Amino acid sequence: MKSSKLYKGSLTTIILKLLSEYDKMYGYEITQKVKAITAGELQITEGALYPSLHKLEAEGFLEVEFVKVSNRTRKYYKLTEQGAKEADDKLEALKSYMETMKAFLYPKFGLE
Repeated sequence: MKSSKLYKGSLTTIILKLLSEYDKMYGYEITQKVKAITAGELQITEGALYPSLHKLEAEGFLEVEFVKVSNRTRKYYKLTEQGAKEADDKLEALKSYMETMKAFLYPKFGLE
């Protein structure tokens, strides 16, 4: 993506969406999944991801699970019940925003 400013406001929604689809994920896995889904257009840095994950955890939207993998401990993030509701709310808000922007960008089609 040419400007990362557009996606920064959507980072929380991206994280919640992925976790609603994949149950639990660890940080690096999230960055790689975003990169793969967007064919490299979005690349989330650790400096952006982990503060968002910690904030979501502090707000009660995520719970963590530590799993020993080989000789390392991996921290997995999973939605709480409250987090699943937040994911639904954020996705609905994003869909509405996208419809509004589509009407703005392509006024002849209007809102459906």
